[in-house]
Amino acid sequence: MVIKKTRSLCPECLRPVDAEVFEDEGRVLIRKECPEHGKFENVYWSNSKVYHKAEDFDEEGEGLLNPQTDPLKGCPLDCGLCPEHESHTVLGLIDVTNRCNLKCPICFANAAVSNYLYEPTYEEIREMLRNLRRNRPVPTPAIQYAGGEPTVRKDIVDLVKLAREEGFTHVQIATNGVRLARKPELAAELREAGLNTVYLQFDGVTEEPYITSRGKNLLPIKLQAIENCRKVGLGIVLVPTLVRGLNDNQVGDIIRFAIDNIDIIRGVNFQPVSFAGRTPADRVEEQRITIPDFQKLVEAQTGSEISMDDFYPASSVRPISDFVAAIEGEPQVTFTCHQHCGTATYIFIEDGKIIPITRFIDVDRFFEVLEKGKDEIEEGGIAAKAKVIARSAIELPKTLDKSEAPESVDIKRIITSIFKERSYTALGEFHYNTLLISCMHFMDPWNFDIDRVRRCVIHYALPDGRIVPFCTMNSIHRADVERHFAKPLNESKD
Repeated sequence: MVIKKTRSLCPECLRPVDAEVFEDEGRVLIRKECPEHGKFENVYWSNSKVYHKAEDFDEEGEGLLNPQTDPLKGCPLDCGLCPEHESHTVLGLIDVTNRCNLKCPICFANAAVSNYLYEPTYEEIREMLRNLRRNRPVPTPAIQYAGGEPTVRKDIVDLVKLAREEGFTHVQIATNGVRLARKPELAAELREAGLNTVYLQFDGVTEEPYITSRGKNLLPIKLQAIENCRKVGLGIVLVPTLVRGLNDNQVGDIIRFAIDNIDIIRGVNFQPVSFAGRTPADRVEEQRITIPDFQKLVEAQTGSEISMDDFYPASSVRPISDFVAAIEGEPQVTFTCHQHCGTATYIFIEDGKIIPITRFIDVDRFFEVLEKGKDEIEEGGIAAKAKVIARSAIELPKTLDKSEAPESVDIKRIITSIFKERSYTALGEFHYNTLLISCMHFMDPWNFDIDRVRRCVIHYALPDGRIVPFCTMNSIHRADVERHFAKPLNESKD
């Protein structure tokens, strides 16, 4: 059964081609045909029931008021962002270098095999930051420095300071942790400069995944990096790259590790490997992990303490930002990413027991209260605002089942403070008492879907002023962008 028509890419030549997403024997697949390289058929989502459940959270965005490129060649070739893009930037990315102190075969940036240096200058990065902040209706609030390995730059601390100076409220770096482990003072310097989060690559709790995927046992390095961050109070999100047959048996162990280190670890963002480049077709299907696969792994490996039903698409939280926007009278950062791009849940820990947020909050009713309040404010204007806020402060706690809620956290008080008083202190308290368990399923040329591209909220800023969605950057544009701004390797300054 055909679910929809879309556009995709030929995995061989990267030519945009027509495609269709269809359901077959309980799975959702994508098929397409390239005039030169023939037909391709690949898994889109491994479970059609979970796919259709996510459809309930199809949240359309409004795009940018100030797009930067014109739609000339057609999506995804006009990335810039163009007027056809339907979401604004929630998280901006800047690759500050393609240099790295590791040579990982599964790196989507393919930094180890580049024969050139891509490393924007300090001033170029400043302009890239400003370009993200010029987005309208909502300036980009969060930035991640990536690469390559961003900590190999001698000025990485200054770049963190720069992001703060340019108005970013959340700054993070994506790192392998090697420099953080070997240079303990770096964590303190980054924390003092304004870094919020270390996005730490973390593939497992044993040495085997690292030896296979990274070429050496990096687990002691990871543990030391975590300890050095702990000493200075620098929060960490663990980022496992999931590969079937490599570390998919450690999903539960990684979550338990995060729980054991909840004082410094704020979440785990699992990222199933994406297959950039000329990957053999049989290896793609052999190693592919989709979001339903991830959810099933979590359920099985936590003994159902976290179930598949505890997860919601990232787009599900839109009612929160819409409600706040109605109260504040101005646009807010809104997760209008495609409903099939990511999934997440929050968990609380009580006496070693995992309590997902869905077990004690009626999430659907919670969102309904917010949506109703937003509609009433929009219809009634200022006169309705005070009434809606007062009623919401009463109605929202009613979505809470106190008998199932963790006793160590006053969820009712936190909810009331966030939505009645708009207390960011309360919001911080919430995050410091929970773990975010999430999965972002980035696309590659095999499962590429234009519909998802147009709703992307994670974007790369480039030196030429363009802002490019994550999956088009890594599937299509990366090599051309880096070569265009490249310098000979002998100009590299370590």
